[in-house]
Amino acid sequence: MTAFLSAAWAVTLELAPWLLLGALIAGVLHVALPPGFIERAFVGRRGVLTAVALGVPLPLCSCGVIPAGLGLKKDGASDGAAVGFMISTPQTGVDSVLVSASFLGWPFAIFKLGAAALTGLVGGWLTDAVGDASCTPAKQTPSGHTAPTERSVAAAWAHSLDVLRSIWGWLVFGVLLSAFITTVMPQSWLASVGASSPLLALGLALLISIPLYVCATASVPIAAALVAGGFPPGAALVFLMAGPATNLATLGAVYRALGRKALTVYLATIVIGSVALAYAFDALVSMSVTAPHQHAHEASIIAQASAALLLGMMAWFAFDDVRAWLRRRSAASVPASLTVGVDGMTCQGCVRKLTRALDDDARVESATVELDPGSASVRGNLDADALADLVREAGFVPRS
Repeated sequence: MTAFLSAAWAVTLELAPWLLLGALIAGVLHVALPPGFIERAFVGRRGVLTAVALGVPLPLCSCGVIPAGLGLKKDGASDGAAVGFMISTPQTGVDSVLVSASFLGWPFAIFKLGAAALTGLVGGWLTDAVGDASCTPAKQTPSGHTAPTERSVAAAWAHSLDVLRSIWGWLVFGVLLSAFITTVMPQSWLASVGASSPLLALGLALLISIPLYVCATASVPIAAALVAGGFPPGAALVFLMAGPATNLATLGAVYRALGRKALTVYLATIVIGSVALAYAFDALVSMSVTAPHQHAHEASIIAQASAALLLGMMAWFAFDDVRAWLRRRSAASVPASLTVGVDGMTCQGCVRKLTRALDDDARVESATVELDPGSASVRGNLDADALADLVREAGFVPRS
């Protein structure tokens, strides 16, 4: 149990700074980009290319890309652009490229950079191809008016919190399972088993990397050690491509925000692409790797503070979700006196935002908000016009 808890804390230390950074980037993009920019720039084939070009150099790691990618989707980007961003971004970054070159050589680092861009483009274009092209952007209302966006530091912070709140449950699940895998499957065992067969090495790298939280930068020494221990270089490529782009937190977030089709394309592109490119790399490039030095991964003050902040936020999200669930149960037993349709809600984070806005008004006794179809029902001392005003103030569009 001690080893399991230590592993869970280590994973939290590693992901927390990047996760919070990704949420902040999502909030900044939400308020800084001009109105309608994302709807114009991140839609269609060129939109996927733009998203991948934006994502490849960003130093966002694994879970850090989730809030940033979902933030783009919430602001109107197409599913393909969001998928392309979330596939390509966690595999690369300036820091990851430099560390990869240091441990595995420049040919490997450059090949991995191109592989990230290629899989991002293919995954994004395929997502748009199999998706519903008739879907309107997330912030576009049926009347053709865009929901207003407040542009302030407070609005950026609120957006960041909403993105994190929507995925906190998957993050907890992913961290706990990653700690379990890390505890029961030590690196030395994987290296000894994988060295017996190149195909087995690729399969093991893929099997372990998909559910495991793997940072594109911090995991490079592990990949180098596996290659030095007998894995083919292609297995390291699979590990560093599939690991950062796939873990249970990411897969759950993609499914929840984009649906089953997008998740299928997302996972298939990474699995098939990483294995195919691994075989290509082994056929084209001959390289040898010596065992890397053992690096003591001491947590910085920033990592510890970020982990503590993240745990506190998750505890608050859990408490708030339980409280909201109890409130909905209580409100469901009392007939609502007033209901209005609501456009512009795209996720449960939007539902919570509108619910809080309604509950904070002194005239409202109880409030229930539904995502599909979008609606808000309240009991209290207010009329339909007042309810519509509250919906607008929360950033959504009321409809009769």
